[in-house]
Amino acid sequence: MSTTPVFSGMMLPWNRYSKRIYRPEIGCKTLSVFVSIYTLVFLNFTFWHKGMEYYSGHIVDFVILGVGIFLLLNAVILSFSVKYCIKPIFILFILISAVSSYYQDTFGILITNEMIRDAVTTTVNEARHLITGKFVFHVFVFGIVPSFLVGWIKVKHQTILTKVATNTAYILACVVVILGTVTVNYPLNASVFRNHHDFIGSLNPVGPIASAIKYTRIILSERNIVVAPLGLDAEKGPLATAAPNPVITILVVGETARAQNFSLNIYDRETNPELARRNVISFTDVTSCGTATAVSMPCMFSLDGRSEHSSSRGLSNENLLDVLVHAGVNVVWWDNNTGDKGVAARIPSENLSRGDTVPFCRDGECDDGILVDRLNRYIGDLTEDTVIVMHQIGSHGPSYYLRYPPEFEKFTPACSTDQLGDCTQAEIINAYDNTILYTDHVLAQIIDLLEAQEDNFVTSMIYMSDHGESLGEFGLYLHGAPYLIAPEVQTRVPFIMWLSPEFASTMHIDSSCLRSRRELEVSHDNLFHSVLGGMNIHTEIYQRDLDIFALCQS
Repeated sequence: MSTTPVFSGMMLPWNRYSKRIYRPEIGCKTLSVFVSIYTLVFLNFTFWHKGMEYYSGHIVDFVILGVGIFLLLNAVILSFSVKYCIKPIFILFILISAVSSYYQDTFGILITNEMIRDAVTTTVNEARHLITGKFVFHVFVFGIVPSFLVGWIKVKHQTILTKVATNTAYILACVVVILGTVTVNYPLNASVFRNHHDFIGSLNPVGPIASAIKYTRIILSERNIVVAPLGLDAEKGPLATAAPNPVITILVVGETARAQNFSLNIYDRETNPELARRNVISFTDVTSCGTATAVSMPCMFSLDGRSEHSSSRGLSNENLLDVLVHAGVNVVWWDNNTGDKGVAARIPSENLSRGDTVPFCRDGECDDGILVDRLNRYIGDLTEDTVIVMHQIGSHGPSYYLRYPPEFEKFTPACSTDQLGDCTQAEIINAYDNTILYTDHVLAQIIDLLEAQEDNFVTSMIYMSDHGESLGEFGLYLHGAPYLIAPEVQTRVPFIMWLSPEFASTMHIDSSCLRSRRELEVSHDNLFHSVLGGMNIHTEIYQRDLDIFALCQS
C-alpha cells in the first residue's frame, strides 16, 4: 500500500493564488517612512492649517518644526515595527488618523479624553447622526484603502539583534534632529505650544492616542471608587416646613443651548416669544463647567466648583440630588437624552428617549414635548415636596432639524440634514434657532402646567443648559473643545427661572430684586447651593454666597 500523503504534490487554493499575486517587498524602515508621510500629508490638514495660522510670519520656523514633527512621528511608528505587530499597529494608526481627521476637518472637533468619555456614554440614536455617509466614505478612502495596501505588501525583516541596533540608532538620530528643530527658535515654539494647546492635540494619530491613553488611565483609577455620603445633616428649614402645600421644583437640564441665541438675552431674533410673556428671570452672564455633557452635567450637580471638579471626584461623592433625598425630598430623574452620566445613580429615573408616544416620538427619537406629557401624567399624584429633573435632548447637533416638530420651523431655510457641510452657515443657524424656539415652547408649557396647579402646590422651575454650541464661528461646529481654548459660544449658557407667587411668598424671595440682578456673573457653580436655598434646605455644606436666591431673600 502506498504511504504517499493524499495531498502530496497538491497546492492548496490559497497557496496557489498567493503565488500568482504580486506583492512588493520593502523593509520596515521604508514602510514606516511611507506611513508617516501618508499620515502627515493626507490625514493632518487641520494640524497644518493651525500651524500656518499660529506661525504666521515665521513660515521658515514652521517648516523646520514640520521636519521635526515628521521625524517624531516616524520614530514613534518605527518603534512598533516588530514582526507580527508591525502591520496591525500601522493599520490601527492609519484608521485612528482617518476617523480623527474627519471630525477635525469637518467640525473642528479635537479628540480629547473628555470627548472620548462623551462618545463612550452616548446612545445609538446620537451616534448614528455622526456616522454619516460622508464619514463612511472618508474612512474608506483614507483609512480602509491604505490599510489594505499595508496588509498587501511583504515586509522584509532583519534579525532581532540587527533590527534592535539599527532601529535604536535611527530613532536616536531622529530624537537629536527633533531637539534641534525645536530649539532653533525655542521661544517661538514654546509660545505657540503654551498658548495653543489645540495645536499638538490636532496631530494625528498622536493626539487621539494620547487622549485614549489618558482616558484609559482615568477609567482604571475609577474602577474601585466608593461613594462617600454628602450632606447627611440636610433637613427642611422652617419656610419649607410651614409651606401650605407640597413644594415642587422642576429642574430642566438644557442640552447644547447657548445663551447668545436666546432673545431673552438680547438676541436679535425672537427665539423666546412664549417665555417673554411669562414673567421669567433670565441671567445673561452664565458660564458652564465644561463643553461636553459628560463633564458639565456631573459638575453642575456636584459640591465642587469647576476649578476642583473631576470625573473621579464626581463619582466618589454624593451630589445635590442625594442631599435633597437626605432632607426628605422626593427626587426623580426623567431623561430624553444620553443618560444621567451617573448623577441619578441613587434615585428613581426613567429614560423617555426610546419611547413611541405620539406625537412626540418619530424616527427613533422623541422631542422634549414628551417631558411635558410625562409631567402632566405625574404631578397629580404628588403628595410630598418634590424635585423633578428633566434632561432634554434640546439643541443637540448635528441633527438640529430633528429636535423640533415641523410646525416650529419658523426660521427658514433650515438645514435639514446631519451633513452640516451640505448647508450654509445661515441654514445651520436657522435650524439651531428653531430648536431654541421649541425649547421656549416646552419651558412655557411646563410653567403653564405648574400655574394650573397653584391651588395644590408651591411651584418653581429652573432651567440651565449644560454647555453651548459652535455654529461655524472660527470654523468650529458642535461642541467639546478643550475648555482653555473653547470659544465663548460653547461656554456661555442660558439660566432661566420662574417662581410662582406662592413660591416667592413662601420662601421669602423678592422676584423683582432677582430680576434687577440678571446681569450678575454666575456659573454652574451656583446651581447646587441655589437649589438648596430655593427649597429651604439646611445643611452645613450649603454656601450662602453661591446661592442666587440669597441675594434677594429676607
